Amino acid sequence: MSLDVYLYEVSEHGVFDYNITHNLNGMASLAGLYEALWRPEEIGVKTARELVPILTDGLALLKADPEQFKGLNPTNGWGDYDGLVRFVENYLAACVKHPSARVEVSR
Repeated sequence: MSLDVYLYEVSEHGVFDYNITHNLNGMASLAGLYEALWRPEEIGVKTARELVPILTDGLALLKADPEQFKGLNPTNGWGDYDGLVRFVENYLAACVKHPSARVEVSR
């Protein structure tokens, strides 16, 4: 199981898509990112600009205590702390670049 995230500009062409394993949802939860990543519609997020502060804060938490988060690396080897950090960094950069993009996810 995995998560795909998409950003669409008003013209309906995709400007970003990225995939990450669902195995990292516990780590994302601890960083305050689960809802923003996996269930943005449940917290009222519709556009990329609304994700910027959430992703920024979550990324700061991830980077503040890597060892705590690395302790949550999946035992099956599918996904890890470094992959989640990279995912959030790339997603944040895309949200900053395309603030009016519509956010969609596929779980």
